[in-house]
Amino acid sequence: MIIIELLDAIKQRRSIHRFKEIEVDLAILKKILSYGTYAPTHYMNEPWKIKLYQQEGKRQFISSILASYQRIGMLKTDNNPKTVKMTESMRKFLMKIPHHALIYVEKNEDPVRYEEEYASVCAFIQNAQLAAWQYGVGMLWTITPYMHDSGFLEDIGLDSETFKIAAVMQIGYPEKIPRDKGRTPIEGKLEVISD
Repeated sequence: MIIIELLDAIKQRRSIHRFKEIEVDLAILKKILSYGTYAPTHYMNEPWKIKLYQQEGKRQFISSILASYQRIGMLKTDNNPKTVKMTESMRKFLMKIPHHALIYVEKNEDPVRYEEEYASVCAFIQNAQLAAWQYGVGMLWTITPYMHDSGFLEDIGLDSETFKIAAVMQIGYPEKIPRDKGRTPIEGKLEVISD
């Protein structure tokens, strides 16, 4: 049954940290992202925007990430062999990930509208993750310091005054699927008020 498949996908989906070095066909990625667009969206605004980096397009993106890490102090800028080795190790790791999808949203001056639109983008991301799982594709929803670096946004062609990055999704076929770590029973999070 379709409902059971959906509920199973919600429970079985995992964040993937290791990917096979095989690209997902662009037609499949478009289908996955299209399912994401069925997220709730206030005023049918559909505020999500996506930059998809793959193949040689990853090189400049990853260089921008590494430059940001240097700017914000997560990576040293010297030519010490240890620094060079660490930088190249990070570059190689990121290049092995088949696809990077940067999900961003235009900032809204109205704080209520901005929260509505940001929440809608998050729903888009979760829909895409669930759709991807049905295609055997894994994703890792990352929130990283470079997302808040205006220099990084400029490097990738976005105005930091106009746009906010919601997430960078790492995408590919899972090399390893993490085990189910369970969840806190809802009773531990739920307060029922009846009168």
